Amino acid sequence: MLFRKDIEKSCAYCTHSAKIDSDTLLCSKCGFVASYHRCWKFKYDPLRRVPVKPALQDFSKYTDEDFSL
Repeated sequence: MLFRKDIEKSCAYCTHSAKIDSDTLLCSKCGFVASYHRCWKFKYDPLRRVPVKPALQDFSKYTDEDFSL
């Protein structure tokens, strides 16, 4: 969930960071850091978090009879 209480601290989700490339961030407190870096000024920004896509359902095991009334 995006707003859960026990999120892992990571500069990728911090309000003080800006993404430079896939692995590097520019932190206003620590400078250039890796995306997994964390510091004591961490402040969570839920808009930076991208939720995981749900798994696709496999409907091949069902027949037409399963969908008829």
